[in-house]
Amino acid sequence: MRRLALFLFALCLALPAAAERKQTFGDMDVHYNAFNSSFLQPDVAAAVGLIRSKTQGVVNVAVLKGGKASTANVSGQVKNLLGQVTPLQFKQVSEGEAIYYLAQFPFGQREMLNFTLNVQRGDEAAHSFSFDQEFFPDE
Repeated sequence: MRRLALFLFALCLALPAAAERKQTFGDMDVHYNAFNSSFLQPDVAAAVGLIRSKTQGVVNVAVLKGGKASTANVSGQVKNLLGQVTPLQFKQVSEGEAIYYLAQFPFGQREMLNFTLNVQRGDEAAHSFSFDQEFFPDE
């Protein structure tokens, strides 16, 4: 599981600095990324209950408060250009001090998807943000 946590953390940070996927709300940082599930190694996908497929994507969210991993309620949806909405069902993955939230979503062809994520820590106000990303089915 330690290897899984390191892999998921690396995915969060593996973007170029100019394209960092992070939203900041006060002292809470939300790091996020989305990728094709076929990028996961079979043992890593199985360890967290994800399906590897050329037409399944994964959203990975990590919440930090004061620089430390934090629990949160994470929800959201993904919408394609036709307006079809798929709710995202996040599951929490904890490994040592690392905490991640993962959700899978289907996509059938090369398409631009719009993600809307909602993050709430305890009794604090909920925060929402959106991002777009293009997906390509693996051949």
